[in-house]
Amino acid sequence: MKKTYLAYGAIAVLFGAIGAWVGLNKKEPAPPITSTIPQEQAPAAGAAVAALLGKTMADAQGTQQSLAQWKGKPLLVNFWATWCAPCVQEMPELSALQTGGQYKNLQVIGIGIDSPSNIAEFTQKFKIAYPVYVDGVGGTELSRQFGNAQGGLPFTVLIGADGQVKKTYLGRLKFDLLHKDLASL
Repeated sequence: MKKTYLAYGAIAVLFGAIGAWVGLNKKEPAPPITSTIPQEQAPAAGAAVAALLGKTMADAQGTQQSLAQWKGKPLLVNFWATWCAPCVQEMPELSALQTGGQYKNLQVIGIGIDSPSNIAEFTQKFKIAYPVYVDGVGGTELSRQFGNAQGGLPFTVLIGADGQVKKTYLGRLKFDLLHKDLASL
């Protein structure tokens, strides 16, 4: 019986040491990558906005919608997927941004890089206060046109009412930084 307690004690000490090592070596997640579009890349960014506004996509209910309806409005375009944890984590804050009224002309739209059935099921479970569209793998290519070379998610694009890309964000949004960027529109 004494040997059993010693064995349990040794195992507990081992797991405690492993836990301490993991805790000490834990790294903070990388901050999101934000960028302002350099002047020499502006024509390519303008072509990406034209490609976005020229698309027709199904909304979460399967109804085809022309994205040209958003032309002339400042847009916050969020590329996301149901399986992307940081994407899902930032959705309540994006919804609050849409409904908060602080930026009354701003329109948030989500472009889902996922299957129509996954997005439909997701939007039925969770309240999202902005339009969500389904673009599947085509959304990855569209995000690349905006400068998302890695195809990482979430990827967000801030577009001014003038149709110019103001900033792009790769990774989970830092909303204090986003509010500063929105205030400068």
